Amino acid sequence: MKQSNNLMKHGKKACCLLLCSLLVFACKIENDIPYPTVEGNIESFAVEGQCSAPDGSGNSATINTSNRTVTLYVDDTVDLTQLRITRFTVSQGVIIVPDASACINAQRFPTTGFEAPADTDDTRVNFTNPVTFTLQTYQDYKWTVSVTQIIERNIDVRGQISAVVDVENHLAIIYVSTDEDLSNIQVNAMDLGGASGTVSPDPTTVHDFTSPQTFYVSRGWEEVYNEWTVYMYHSENNTTATAEVFPRTTSATLNGNIQSGKTPVIEYKESNAAAWNTLPSAQVNVNGTRYTAEFSGLTGNTTYQYRISIDGTATTEQTFTTAPATPLTNGSFDYWSSEAANNGTLWYPWESGGSSFWDTGNRGATTIANSNSVPTEETSTGNGQAALLQTKWLVMKLAAGNLFTGDFALDGTHGILTLGREFSAFPSSLRFHCKYTTSTINRVTDRLSHMRGQNDTCHVYVALTTEKVNVSTRNEIDFDPKGSYVIAYGEFLSGENVSGTERNGYRQIDVPLEYYRNNVTPRYLVIVCSSSKYGNLFTGGEGSTLYLDEMELIYE
Repeated sequence: MKQSNNLMKHGKKACCLLLCSLLVFACKIENDIPYPTVEGNIESFAVEGQCSAPDGSGNSATINTSNRTVTLYVDDTVDLTQLRITRFTVSQGVIIVPDASACINAQRFPTTGFEAPADTDDTRVNFTNPVTFTLQTYQDYKWTVSVTQIIERNIDVRGQISAVVDVENHLAIIYVSTDEDLSNIQVNAMDLGGASGTVSPDPTTVHDFTSPQTFYVSRGWEEVYNEWTVYMYHSENNTTATAEVFPRTTSATLNGNIQSGKTPVIEYKESNAAAWNTLPSAQVNVNGTRYTAEFSGLTGNTTYQYRISIDGTATTEQTFTTAPATPLTNGSFDYWSSEAANNGTLWYPWESGGSSFWDTGNRGATTIANSNSVPTEETSTGNGQAALLQTKWLVMKLAAGNLFTGDFALDGTHGILTLGREFSAFPSSLRFHCKYTTSTINRVTDRLSHMRGQNDTCHVYVALTTEKVNVSTRNEIDFDPKGSYVIAYGEFLSGENVSGTERNGYRQIDVPLEYYRNNVTPRYLVIVCSSSKYGNLFTGGEGSTLYLDEMELIYE
């Protein structure tokens, strides 16, 4: 019995030691496990008075996730010392920590992202210098936001040939036609302080510029007046009419300078044509010493000549060549190839041995199930093949049928889409033939739980961009139609069944492209098609089915 008791005591002691060792080991494991890396990114950013960049790259903020910088421009109606942020969205779960020294009221600045500030928020920030925002996840990510103010100083004097404005030294030099009397000059506008600034005395009441004139100028948000000196001289060339042209595929824009009060007559023709066409006056807009002319109805990949006449005197003939009307690769969806996968057939939207222009998320789907973006012989023409995109529940996640220009890669069980194929033309619309059967949304994430029970929505969008765009289901990073990289955009959405009178019930759909910028050449074409709009967020209705056929780019 005594031996038995000793064994029990030793056994208890051993158990206690083992338990303590396990606890210590468990603590060590917990302390050694690193925090997951969750990047804190700014997804959109906007402020009051935001305007286009000087290079015409649009009025959206330029967001660089590599350098963690945001760059944007504002007009002269706002005060940089207390500029209000109107939109500040970030990746999911991020806490925003602003620079307290730059905030007007740091305690009331929102700590989470917002599409629009609440009434109680104070999002005013002093942006006279770049401002740092820290985005906190498991790590800290410092972002720098830079705001540049654009102050346009419009000068319009009767007979004006050109003007030079020196902001740093507060002076302006204006050249006018030799026909103008410097002692009796008519000033139509002289916005030395910008559109919202103040100039004293009123320049329109000052007529004698035989000697330099002094004006006192303040910007719209300042009470301080700066002394400016304005010089007026005769120009030796009274018929100056400089211009530069930006050609697209079926249109072109001509911008130029001209003597104030004059109207240019613009003629153009194909380079091998004999007769000249005169551009209608309705397509020529003159504003002071600047004019803009719009050519339309042109032919792609064609060289044109143009000339500008002022008071009957024509300038030297110049030429420009329009961009080609590039067709859409495999827009018929006739070409597919396949291979055996672990859980079915892996389908590719390109022919065997060919190169990929389109791609799908099938490589992600076939890790646990069969492809859900496949070819079908149920076409709109009765010939070839079409694309069939289906939304399915694949054991663990919802997967929407999808088709896009770009490449797909797997990140664990998540997908990374690199959107965009090289492209430099200017289509007016995207045309395709489709039919769609919607279903009730029965799979949702916490973020979109309010959509349960609604009709699912198919989504087809087209964009011309200056860069490729990465979309990730892991971080819920989506394509931003208003991103600084977007030149033009158009989309088709339907939460109802779509059918038509074409063969097999197809309907023709035309999606016009809205151009945000007309003076930038695209580098990439992005087209994305999905049987469930929010499929990348694992939200949609099982059974939603989208057929697509005969897709093409229209140039009008």
